[in-house]
Amino acid sequence: MGLDLPQERRQTLCDFAKSMVKQNEVMNLTAITQDAQVAKLHLLDSLTVLAAVDLRGKSIIDVGCGAGFPGVPLAIACPEASVTLLDSLGKRMKWLEQILPQLGVEAKCVTARAEEAVSSCRESYDFAVSRAVARLNIILELTAPYVKVGGAVLAMKGSAAKEELSEAADAIKKLGLKLEAVKEYPIDDTCHAVIVLRKIAPTPKQYPRRYAKIKQSPL
Repeated sequence: MGLDLPQERRQTLCDFAKSMVKQNEVMNLTAITQDAQVAKLHLLDSLTVLAAVDLRGKSIIDVGCGAGFPGVPLAIACPEASVTLLDSLGKRMKWLEQILPQLGVEAKCVTARAEEAVSSCRESYDFAVSRAVARLNIILELTAPYVKVGGAVLAMKGSAAKEELSEAADAIKKLGLKLEAVKEYPIDDTCHAVIVLRKIAPTPKQYPRRYAKIKQSPL
């Protein structure tokens, strides 16, 4: 991916991954626990964002961060970025609040639902990223309101990226976004894609709707 990380940052990435696998024994964080798979499917996958855009000096929010991906690897690999981790599951966020200072990683942890937390920080981030499993048209309604005009939503997808993009054409227009690039990174025989959607106009105030409504009738 053309990234050249100093050895200490590589070590911190590995330390975070080991901590996650250990914590997974008592808390459901990941189904992936083999070292090589964790390295590829969690760490490398997260770092595709860093290969796709320059995060230095920028603010980024990871919406639905789960066990901390991609936000924590991005905070480790690019300490010049200001990273906020957002998830509604309190147990996971408490664990992240404990482990990150132990590893010397700076990130702000927020426990809240994505559609509710935005009221206090609407259009205030340079980038919003999501590696959530929802379809793109759902993810965009939850992430676009966080991004300032001129910033971008970074949606992480697999081989279905282009198919989901055509399905999300209406959502992209309605939310004030414009497709800038689809950057693909093959890892082994799977394709990892970062969809870069530039914010060209403010997101209308009625978005995001309640999650039940978003799911019931996606844009």
